[in-house]
Formats: sequence, C-alpha cells, structure tokens
Amino acid sequence: MSQAVTLVLNGTPRTLNVEPATTLLDAVRERAGLTGTKVGCDRGQCGACTVLLDGRRILACLTLAVMHAGASITTIEGLSVDGELHPLQRAFVTHDALQCGYCTSGQILSALGAIAEGRTGDDDAIREAMSGNLCRCGAYPNIVAAIREVTRP
Repeated sequence: MSQAVTLVLNGTPRTLNVEPATTLLDAVRERAGLTGTKVGCDRGQCGACTVLLDGRRILACLTLAVMHAGASITTIEGLSVDGELHPLQRAFVTHDALQCGYCTSGQILSALGAIAEGRTGDDDAIREAMSGNLCRCGAYPNIVAAIREVTRP
C-alpha cells in the first residue's frame, strides 16, 4: 500500500508515492531518479548514501522516506548552480580526491555536513569527522586536502 510523501529535493518540492518501508535512499534514487546518491552496503557502514537532511548529514539507507515528509533533502545533484560546481566539488577534482568515484557523492555531502558542524579544525578532526565514509580506492589524504582547501581562508 503506497502513500504520497512530499520531500523538498534540492530545493524543489516533489511528491513521491512510496511504500511505508521504502528507505530515503530508494525514494531518492528509484522514485525521484537522483542516482548520484549511491547504494553501498545498505547497512549504514560505508557512507556512500550520505545526503543532507535539513542541512545535517544522514545515511539515507537507514531511514524511511515517510519519516521525513516536508524535509529538505540535498543530494549531490543539488550542489552545482547554473552548471558551476560547488567549491568542494572543485576541490575534490583539484586534489584528485577520487579514483573510481563511487563514494564521492557521499564523501562530499558528508564533508559539507562536517563543515557545517564545525568539525574540520585540523587534519585529525577532518579524518575523525569523515571516518564513517569509506573509500575503497584509498584517496583519503586527497579527500582531507580537498576539505582543508575549502575550510581554510
């Protein structure tokens, strides 16, 4: 039995028909077609599905879409403006903070959340704040460098 839930996806209200047990991840990817948010472990252990929920980072695989009716959800697709990459996206490219790219959207959204939380004071703080996001390619030093670039004057 599906039900309508309205989410504000990247600034645009969208009403999606979902089953009560549909995760936010599946709603975003399968119902809204925003496939930049990745399916990783489906257990909240890898961070590939990280999105911003009302500005705070959340693992979309661990929460139900119906729990967030009316909430503002930001995905990787919502970061660029008029075709211009967000400064953090540019920093990831500049610092080669990606290899295969699969974890990149989750890394970037998590980094934005960590920045907003004030958890990026030094490299150790950045590593700690990002510890829930796995990169199987091992681009960690470059990810830290990219985050450092956008958080330092």
